[in-house]
Amino acid sequence: MNFPKTYPVPCVTKRPFSFEGPLRVTVPGSKSITNRALLLAVLANGTSTLRGALFSDDSRHFLSCVKSLGFEAESDEALATVRVTGIGGSIPKSEASLYVGSAGTAARFLTALLGVSHGTFFLDASEQMRKRPMAPLLRSIESLGCDVACEEEIDCFPFTLRSHGFEKSDVTVNVDQSSQFLSALLISSCLSPKDFTTQAVGSHGMAYVDMTRKMMEQFGVKADVLEETSTLRRFLTRAGQKYVPLDYQIEPDASGAAYFYALCPLLGVPVQVANVHMESLQGDVEFLRILERIGCTLCDLPDGVLLTPPKAGTYPGITVDMHACSDQAITMAALAPFAQGPTTITGIGHIRFQESDRIAAIQTELTKMGIRCEATDDSVTIWPGTPKPSLVNTYDDHRMAMGFTLIGLRAEGIVIDNPACCKKTFENYYEVLEKVLCNLASL
Repeated sequence: MNFPKTYPVPCVTKRPFSFEGPLRVTVPGSKSITNRALLLAVLANGTSTLRGALFSDDSRHFLSCVKSLGFEAESDEALATVRVTGIGGSIPKSEASLYVGSAGTAARFLTALLGVSHGTFFLDASEQMRKRPMAPLLRSIESLGCDVACEEEIDCFPFTLRSHGFEKSDVTVNVDQSSQFLSALLISSCLSPKDFTTQAVGSHGMAYVDMTRKMMEQFGVKADVLEETSTLRRFLTRAGQKYVPLDYQIEPDASGAAYFYALCPLLGVPVQVANVHMESLQGDVEFLRILERIGCTLCDLPDGVLLTPPKAGTYPGITVDMHACSDQAITMAALAPFAQGPTTITGIGHIRFQESDRIAAIQTELTKMGIRCEATDDSVTIWPGTPKPSLVNTYDDHRMAMGFTLIGLRAEGIVIDNPACCKKTFENYYEVLEKVLCNLASL
């Protein structure tokens, strides 16, 4: 898709429409599941076929890295399939140079894998990824025997890993800034020749870790919980377990679906996203429970969850802990100006360390619109109001682009700067949105 430099959001509520619906939407495959499945397939012994895979900047960078390491991998974007042949946990090349772009999963997962393998590997990343946290993971692989040499800023990309396998059978990692550190170590833990214990300090992102462990088990490896408190978790991976190749169906992206489910309370229309179900591996389906709290009605049907709007035609402001679905904090922030009272989003301190400082971005962009917004280290409170026309700075953050587009559907004069940044995870987001808006406009 050719992206314009800006995207003027059409204000739907300024033109009359009558719609009983539901709006039916199809979204691409899950980024989180695609990239986990890709790494698990790489570690299996044989050929896996991944169906319904996401093709975006992140997944293409991950796939490119896999090929650079010497693995056989082929993809068919039209059929949304990837075929990967693993060799039982070994890396074909003992020397390689990789570029992970802005893909956090590729950056963290490959760093952990290569850090416990054997060889010399140079890894670089985009300017955005160079600024994102890596120190906790680098300290962990160093403790396992990997030599890490950062080429520029300490504990940041680019760096060279000189790895020598596992020199011990346990590791500790802090996950306050990203749960991907823990997921990365867990996935590679079965390569240890001995029973391996992974200890995580902190409380962030356990829904994504649960996804990782469930997918590991689907591919044949189990990481058992030894201890679990609010701030400490210990996992045991028994030696001798092997990943097996699978013909694997990837779920639709719950994060991408959430933007369209948000149209339900925002525009007062029922919405159904194909094949999204509440038993999903993805933590972001919890966002639908939050929409239930503000008056929407949820029904999980065979062809996807159907969400119907609040009967009152309005929705309240709420206080909500979104640590389990923090990627949707921006989406909730976009709904907040149109609520009947203030909205407080808590448990999101870690989103300051993602593609942008998302708490600061929310506060800055809503304030520009004349919406009262106050932030703390790990929360944001937003008061209702009428957003003024504004050019939204997206900070090269796909979730700021997609989430704040929703505001423009209810308020005139909202323009999204650099809409192309959504290519990171959902490159046809605006095409899908335009089809949805055409369905509304034609009624």
